Amino acid sequence: MGLHRVLEPAGVLPQAAWRLDTRPEIAPNEVRIRVERLNLDAASFRQLSVKHDGDGAAIRAEVLDIISARGKMQNPVTGSGGMLIGTVEEAGRRSPLGLKAGERVATLVSLTLTPLVATDGLAGWDGRSEQVPCAGWAILFARSVAAVLPEDLDPQLSLAVLDVCGAPALTSRVVSRHVAERAAEGDPRPVTVAVVGGAGKSGSLSLAAARRAGAGRTVGVVPVAAERDALVAAGLADAVVVADARDPVALSTAVTSALGVPADVTVLCVDVPGCEHGAVLATADGGTVIFFSMATSFAAAALGAEGLAADVTMLVGNGYVPGHAELALGLLRGEPGVRGLFEARLAAD
Repeated sequence: MGLHRVLEPAGVLPQAAWRLDTRPEIAPNEVRIRVERLNLDAASFRQLSVKHDGDGAAIRAEVLDIISARGKMQNPVTGSGGMLIGTVEEAGRRSPLGLKAGERVATLVSLTLTPLVATDGLAGWDGRSEQVPCAGWAILFARSVAAVLPEDLDPQLSLAVLDVCGAPALTSRVVSRHVAERAAEGDPRPVTVAVVGGAGKSGSLSLAAARRAGAGRTVGVVPVAAERDALVAAGLADAVVVADARDPVALSTAVTSALGVPADVTVLCVDVPGCEHGAVLATADGGTVIFFSMATSFAAAALGAEGLAADVTMLVGNGYVPGHAELALGLLRGEPGVRGLFEARLAAD
């Protein structure tokens, strides 16, 4: 679990630690990765961009400061990090990950718990995109998760997909359960799904996963007309609406109007705070809300649901579901609309 890499405070797991030991020498159950590229999570990158008013040099300097001070990439405001791709340099003889020297991999655990050193000053990054060219090294533990990069996809595209692969996997699991329960009860009503932030990375994958899992009607919620047009063109949702997810009544009204009923499953994939109450209000009693945003306040979600007398199950998307990488990559390959949105995002970056 990496406890031996925790420098302070003692006794916590690496994710909760303030500072990690980044020495390159590995224990028998560790793996050292030669880093090629980081992918900052959306909430962290947005916070840094807003803080520095889009000044790329200032953003780059703060990311370097965080990595240097903490021995990992963990935004002190959002608490989130991201993930990386690189090449295996050395695998300990007792590592259970099955990785071999020379394999190009994506780490499927957060940078918030991954010992990390950047040796190039992030000189190849302009500070204005989530993907960060980076030279250095990182350490994986026995309980880490990594995937060998597929040869048929551009590494940057794979990185973007694998960064959020937990979202469609959990969405698929939850929607499948609702579909099965409704069928067992002989209830003919279709399962309805709302994805807030439907044109983004995790949102577009979640919409595709919901449809494949048997959702009868889906709606994607986006903040601006340009994202509405892109999501409509992608064909991933039965309806697309523009609403401010921070306005609970507006979000609930938009979802209910588009679906005809509140959503059985609401997936929150936005990267701004203050959207918890709207997600709860948009969800039917007996339904499920999945929070996949690192900007989520879980206290606000819990207390808001209580205050609204909302009988909903609320799930934290923790980023790991068995088979999540394969499912997400399969959606990318099999859904042209998903691939188009990802490629357009990378081209814009």
